[in-house]
Amino acid sequence: MNAHQLNHTAQVLENMLTFQQPADAVISAYFRNHHKLGRTDRHEIAETAFAALRHYQKIAAILRRPHAQARKAALAALVLGRGFNISQLSDFLEEDEQEFLANVKARKTEFSGSLNTIAELPEWLITRLQVHWEDEQIQTFGRSVAQTAPLDVRVNTLKGKRNNILAQLQNEFPKAIATPYAPHGIRFPDKPALNKHELFLDGTLEVQDEGSQLLAQLVGAKRGEMVVDFCAGAGGKTLAIGAQMANKGRIYAFDVSEKRLANLKPRMTRAGLTNITPERIESEHDPRIARLHGKADRVLVDAPCSGLGTLRRNPDLKYRQSPETLAKLLKEQQSILQAASQLVRGGGRLVYATCSVLPEENEHQIIDFLENNPEFEWLDCGDILAAQKVDLNTGKFLELNTAEHGTDGFFAAVLQRKA
Repeated sequence: MNAHQLNHTAQVLENMLTFQQPADAVISAYFRNHHKLGRTDRHEIAETAFAALRHYQKIAAILRRPHAQARKAALAALVLGRGFNISQLSDFLEEDEQEFLANVKARKTEFSGSLNTIAELPEWLITRLQVHWEDEQIQTFGRSVAQTAPLDVRVNTLKGKRNNILAQLQNEFPKAIATPYAPHGIRFPDKPALNKHELFLDGTLEVQDEGSQLLAQLVGAKRGEMVVDFCAGAGGKTLAIGAQMANKGRIYAFDVSEKRLANLKPRMTRAGLTNITPERIESEHDPRIARLHGKADRVLVDAPCSGLGTLRRNPDLKYRQSPETLAKLLKEQQSILQAASQLVRGGGRLVYATCSVLPEENEHQIIDFLENNPEFEWLDCGDILAAQKVDLNTGKFLELNTAEHGTDGFFAAVLQRKA
């Protein structure tokens, strides 16, 4: 870190720490506007900005309105989040900043006495989690999602087998390993840039967290079936399902965002998939959906959610969500699940998933749905994965957490319409 990089980091944090926009959007826009910044500069700026997000509770305990004191927030992130010594920064520290960082170091023990600074979670979320978890579980969760995530990719089975591709990659990336659960996944702990790698460009590899890959395994789509990805987004799971079906049958990829679906189209081409039909819908009640009522073999509802299972990648989400946004999401999830369920044929499968750890968004939604829809019954996620030789059993639901499984936090339930 040098003075030039520090100044840019402070400018990024002035905007990022207001939490008005997603952090990745803030930093992407900044780099577009400062295109002369080199790769090393961008790395240092981004690492420090995200360290400030991961240690925001401690920084906010020291600084009033951190976004208004963004340079000091950046310095605190270097010491608290990136392990810098004050002496390493002394060449460009002003006198009051030297004193400030000395105070940061002195107060480190104080942070261990408060749950929000130990877990690095805002008060609203701690209050919500305390309904379900002990404080020790909250600490474990907070610490696990404060770590940076590895890079997980999925091998496109239309273009290669994992063992062969992994062996090839290990010549170039010795730290690459097979994911422990997902049968087509490869993990890079050191997160190399793969976006220009030949195996990425030719569609052999797709970036996808291992937990997300497992959701596609629960869908269990077969060749020739009709599948609906009801909230497809940019299509990571859609692509995994397409490969699972060996490019046979048909997948409808619905989403309300034209921009997200536009991102899916070049990925489909790269992956060699022609069995996907992306379609923008106005809402879950769009009349164009009615043509598929009772016809789909599999329907995946990867519901809009708080995203609190993805805090390793999106640490700003815990500050951009609130009890009010959560209440709105819960209603939206219920409505989407109900609408999507109408597409499932007799004997067909409905998979509900979120990347949240909150029971309100997860098992509570399934219990409510089944009370109102007795024509559906539960299937055991552990049994479904075992049948595919996936050595993972979290019970009737799939419940993944970062501390235990090394994935993002995911929830899934599999339901079947009675024949």
